[in-house]
This record gives sequence, structure tokens and C-alpha cells, in this order.
Amino acid sequence: MAVTADEVKARLAQVSAPDGRPVTETGALSDILVSDSKVYLSITVDAAQAQLWEPVRAAVERTVRGTPGVTSALVALTAERRAGSAPAGGAQSVRVSGQGDHQGHSHAGHAHAGHAHAGHAHAQAPADPQKESSGLPGVGSIIAVASGKGGVGKSTLAANLALGLAASGLRVGLLDADIYGPSVPRLMGLKGRPDVQGRMITPMHAFGLKVMSIGFLVEEETPMIWRGPMVMSAISQLLKEVNWAPLDILVVDMPPGTGDAQLTMAQQVPLAGAVIVSTPQDLALIDARRGIAMFEKVNVPVLGIVENMSYFLCPHCGGRSDIFGHGGARHEAQRFGVPFLGEVPLHLSIREASDAGLPLVATKPDSPEAQIYRDIAAAVREALAGRRGSARAAPRIVVES
Repeated sequence: MAVTADEVKARLAQVSAPDGRPVTETGALSDILVSDSKVYLSITVDAAQAQLWEPVRAAVERTVRGTPGVTSALVALTAERRAGSAPAGGAQSVRVSGQGDHQGHSHAGHAHAGHAHAGHAHAQAPADPQKESSGLPGVGSIIAVASGKGGVGKSTLAANLALGLAASGLRVGLLDADIYGPSVPRLMGLKGRPDVQGRMITPMHAFGLKVMSIGFLVEEETPMIWRGPMVMSAISQLLKEVNWAPLDILVVDMPPGTGDAQLTMAQQVPLAGAVIVSTPQDLALIDARRGIAMFEKVNVPVLGIVENMSYFLCPHCGGRSDIFGHGGARHEAQRFGVPFLGEVPLHLSIREASDAGLPLVATKPDSPEAQIYRDIAAAVREALAGRRGSARAAPRIVVES
């Protein structure tokens, strides 16, 4: 019999908050989401109380897991600074655990030699400690691939950009930070769950990349009905509780827009830069401008703009059509004084490879489309090299309530 949110809440009434009240009476619990016997909820408290509430979070998780009919639970503790309060380093975590959960790696039918076991990788030093990110030990540059709106092909670009950087000899990771619409597992042909050792998660591997996504922890069709604090907590864990090291570059596929996720990234780690993806269409370019302005406000350098779906190439005759217009992203790059990284066509092979989990740069490296992605990767690497030595500290961003 399927468990209900009311049944879970009734069980949670047995868990006491730090002040002795039932946790259900404190107002700290979010709505309880139940999907396919999996339970999701968050606990939001003042940052100054975060340490007191961590044992409560653990007790809530144990109680939810012990509820008949529950197969797994994800409980987040998010700490927010209240207006006028002193800054505090609040504990933030997201856990996915369950009875009988299978954890493992999937290589999508491909064997890739040369991977260090990620369970030991965090003990190794990065290639050049002088280039290590102050936000993630053992990781060099962290770059965000972002767009002002969805549907512009950002995730496909991020995956092939990461593969292009890896093809140049770098050790590269790919983080899918799009909590509401994770697509990297499908793009990389990965299934299954990552291994968890204590608090640390071992990333999956595909095509020579270390890969992590919230999509590995929930079913593909499960809606992520989360408020901003829970999204921010999840991104924080995917950054800091995953054994990324050693890496030269971590590519982060950002969710579209200019909201909580982008602010969390800028706050949590010193981003080396951002790549903005847009189509040539005027509506997309308006949102791309917002994305550029947002990164400038939080002092993250824009490494350049990519014009995706720049033109359509007919798979039969090879004829070219500018369906969404053409050259708009190049013009915006010139207007903002940032590099223009390249044009990616709207081509059938890109769509087919992405849907099949066989990204072009890895599976058809000699194709013209793969060469375009490699050229973009080379331009990004050049832009990073030009900014070396100007690393910034991550800004502290506080949203007053």
C-alpha cells in the first residue's frame, strides 16, 4: 500500500525539535512530497541554529525511512540568515538513502580505461596546486555554462564542451546543477546510483569524465517540487560532498535563469568564469543579456558567448537555413566586450547523439559538429589562460528575509 504525506507527518510528530516541541509544530518543515514510495522534504532554520538542528534532521530522516511503504528519503537542512542576524556557517546537506537501494556505476555500455577509483581520488593532489580552486580542494578552474532561458541547448553544449576540454588532455568533471530538469544522465548515457562513503559521494564515470547529477538520485520522471532553499542546499552538496579531485576543470551545467542556483554557485565557490549559451532569436538574446549582467554583478567573468542552433543544416542536401536568425549572439558579444566562442548548427546528428547518450565529441570525434565543440573548448581554455592569476574569492551573498 502506498504511503501518504499525512502518514509520514504523523510519524514525524514523534521527533522533537531542539526546544522540545514536536518538529511538526515548529513551522520548519516544508511540504512533504511523496513520489513512488520516495519521500522528499526540507527543514529550514536560522543559520545560528543549524548545528542544533542537524541531529533533528538525522532523526527525521531515520523516522521517514522507518515508515512502512517508504523505500528512500531525501531530507535537506537549509540554514538561512535572518535579517539583522550575524553571519553563520550553517550546515547544509541533502541525503538520499533507503532500504534495499542499489548503488553502482553505469558506463552506458562503454569501457573507459585510466580512471582512478573516485573513492581514493580525493586524497590525490591536483596537477598544479597553484591552480587549485580555493572552493574545492584538488579542483582547478570551475566554469559555469549558463543561459538566461531554457530550451537553448545549454546542457548539450556543456556535455560536449567538457568532452572537448578532456580531449585536450585535461582532467574534467561535469556537474549537472539543473535540479529541476537534470538531463546530463541521459546525455551521457548513465544510469544507476553513485556510491556513498560516509558523507562523500563518488561521481559516476563516462567517456573519461567524472559526472554527478541529482538525476542519479531520483527517478527520471520524478518532479522536483522544491523551494529555493532546498535547491541551494542540494547544489551545495553536489559541489562539496562529491569526490571530484583531482580535476583540472569542473564544468557546471547551470539551470536556466538568474535565480537561487546561480547565486548559490557564485557564493559557494570562486567561479573562474561563465559561458553564456543563446540562440540567435531576439527573445533568447534578451535573456542572455540578463545572464551576462547577473554574472557581472556577482563578479564572475564571462568567458564568452556561444550561438547555439545558429543555423539549420539539411541532412539530405546540406543546405543551410537561418531558422532563428543568425549572428545575434556574435553581435551581443561585441556589444558587451566579451569573446564570441562560436556557432553550433541545428543538426540532426547532434539531436540523435544527445538522445542516445552518445555525445558527438566522444563518439564521432571526426565529424564537423564535434570539431565545432572542440574549437569552442579550445577558445574557453584560451580565455581561462588569459585570466590566470586573477582568481577572486567567492563573494558572500545574503538574501535578507
